[in-house]
Amino acid sequence: MIKLKKNTLVGKISFFLFFIIFLLYTITSNSQNSVLEGNYLEIKVLDKVSSKSYELRVKILEEKFFKNISIKALKCKNSEFDDNPEITAYLQVKDLKSDDNDEVFVFNGWTFSSSPTLRPFDHPVYDIWITKCY
Repeated sequence: MIKLKKNTLVGKISFFLFFIIFLLYTITSNSQNSVLEGNYLEIKVLDKVSSKSYELRVKILEEKFFKNISIKALKCKNSEFDDNPEITAYLQVKDLKSDDNDEVFVFNGWTFSSSPTLRPFDHPVYDIWITKCY
């Protein structure tokens, strides 16, 4: 009967320690997820005509005008892995010079830093790729 009480006490202590570790893990994983999404997106724009590249900083949910295009980033996110960082962003790009009212966006979708050709941004003058999300 004494062994039963001792085992019960060890079981309660083990359960309490497991609960504390689980609670700490949950708190730290939630705080890391908030860092993954950024408020600003840094992109590079290549002017194919002049062969000049420009760095732009776009605030999430605000429209940024650059020459003949407008760029709006709806969301950006960093990967959880430090050894091979991946930046993902949802972009909407409009060509302001185009008279074609049938197509609103030149590009509207997710783009990835490691493989920008997965959903390519197809514009005759400009090329865009993402470099940083913070």
